[in-house]
Amino acid sequence: MTATATRVLVLNSGSSSVKYQLLDMHLGTRLAVGLVERIGEESSRLAHTPLATGGAKRETEGAIADHEAALKAVAAELAADGLGLDSPELAAIGHRVVHGGLKFTEPTVIDDAVLKEIERLVPVAPLHNPANITGIRTARALRPDLPQVAVFDTAFHTTMPEYAARYAIDVETADAHRIRRYGFHGTSHAYVSRKTAALLGKDPSEVNVIVLHLGNGASASAVAGGRCVDTSMGLTPLEGLVMGTRSGDIDPAVTFHLKRVAGMSEDDVDVLLNKKSGLIGLCGDNDMREIRRRIDEGDERARLAFDIYIHRLKKYIGAYSAVLGRVDAVAFTAGVGENAAPVREAAVAGLEEMGLAVDASLNAVRSDEPRLISPEYARVAVAVVPTDEELEIAQQTYALVSA
Repeated sequence: MTATATRVLVLNSGSSSVKYQLLDMHLGTRLAVGLVERIGEESSRLAHTPLATGGAKRETEGAIADHEAALKAVAAELAADGLGLDSPELAAIGHRVVHGGLKFTEPTVIDDAVLKEIERLVPVAPLHNPANITGIRTARALRPDLPQVAVFDTAFHTTMPEYAARYAIDVETADAHRIRRYGFHGTSHAYVSRKTAALLGKDPSEVNVIVLHLGNGASASAVAGGRCVDTSMGLTPLEGLVMGTRSGDIDPAVTFHLKRVAGMSEDDVDVLLNKKSGLIGLCGDNDMREIRRRIDEGDERARLAFDIYIHRLKKYIGAYSAVLGRVDAVAFTAGVGENAAPVREAAVAGLEEMGLAVDASLNAVRSDEPRLISPEYARVAVAVVPTDEELEIAQQTYALVSA
């Protein structure tokens, strides 16, 4: 890596999308951001914003056949702004990889052996790792000479003690099939827990934080002194909180019951719990704004869905308060956590005896900055901390290749 190579391209490859950001790590600025969505469809869309030049967002629509075509389109957009992938200032490409198992506990430079291990983990992350692998392969083909770094969603959670990570099933069976709690959204939980400590004016090692990452996918974590000690997602991202389309916690026997009584196959149950449950299964909507609108109009089905969502949140706040023993802050983040004031208010309501409270006026303020929304008298700080997974991936990537 040359002294002038200070840029990192971050790629987050989904099954039919690619999110990307180009950052200059020396200047601490974003040079470009964008999204390719509906890959493989006739109505594919690429939205690109060249922040370095202050230009307006550019949007193009048309068929983008696969991830290779998508990344080539991204490369062309960057090149049009003088930020092409052939630039000597590009130090590395950082990839979000959802599942790293127990092997990958740190950001890792990708070679053939690493890629093979990520492929080996596909059975425990069938919805995510294949798309991540496709993005990696395409980027390596475009720039085979450039370091490609995998940053794993699961890595932050590998500090969990065995009694938190293990399920109470036969040990030999669990070990043979790698069944344990891995956790996800790790880059977000790591970033937000550090930012929350900074908001309190303390070092992360001094602070115990409950992080609530609430988006379409949602997870909670208990972070003690900068280390994750428990998290709500498990072997897969299905466990835990109520989510947009995922059920979260459920009696495992429900799956046996549906197979016996309803005649559903494993695939049918998989689709039900991952894509037709959660908020969308409860009320037909997984957009919290729409659910709140329906509640305001007196829709009881939307109200019940909201109440179930909040009930599960409160259970995890209470559980992780017990796990941590002392809680310094509860931090809300991600799309719902950052923008839905009614969710934050309802999640904390009634927990005054635990030291939690929300100031209504502070909670109503919209901002892109980390902020406290609890009154001064509250024993536990309640914070809203915008997450920045791409920045976290870029920082980890750049630190590795610089070293």
